[in-house]
Amino acid sequence: MYLLFDLDGTLTEPSEGITNSIKYALQKFGIVENDYKKLCLCIGPPLIDSFENFWSFDRPTAEKALVYYREYFATKGIFENAVYEGVAELLAELRQSGHKIILATSKPEEYAAQILEHFGLLQYFTAVVGNTLQEARPKKEDVLYYIKELYPDLGTDNTLMIGDRKYDVEGAKALGLRCIGVLYGHGSAEELALAGAWRTAKTVTDIKEIIEEADL
Repeated sequence: MYLLFDLDGTLTEPSEGITNSIKYALQKFGIVENDYKKLCLCIGPPLIDSFENFWSFDRPTAEKALVYYREYFATKGIFENAVYEGVAELLAELRQSGHKIILATSKPEEYAAQILEHFGLLQYFTAVVGNTLQEARPKKEDVLYYIKELYPDLGTDNTLMIGDRKYDVEGAKALGLRCIGVLYGHGSAEELALAGAWRTAKTVTDIKEIIEEADL
């Protein structure tokens, strides 16, 4: 009944916009980063954590880097993005089947809603839930707990999380929820398996089939 979808790497391919935004922020500190694989590892976890972990920023510097990141992202990077093939059709079918579809993203809600609207996907969602611009819910676990507050009947027997990184799986497990790990995004099969994904989907079509088998 409840389908909680991650955004980046699950519904859309955001690499260009996110990596360009990170490079813009780093350049403000005189850092030129051309390691694309390293930049892509920042898709999923809280960005402040990534600035700390990958570039050894202290917390105040990482918070400033996030401000610079948003300077680029809010005006340009947000739409340097693309919807994965078949996603719109999947969401339409799931909505028509009576499922409540909720976006569960670590991206600020304002940005997430703009992205969904820009690509014509917002119409399929019961709610868009994510982080805030004040970083009130930076982790996926925080986002999912907040969704649970909004929808108290959400539970193990009527809910699935769908996401591409271990953070989605771990967040779901914190609430006792099953998670479909998406393999076409930015997480590897090994990462998702180690995190404890309930099932994995190689394609968008696989997601639909797994949801049908779950018989929610």
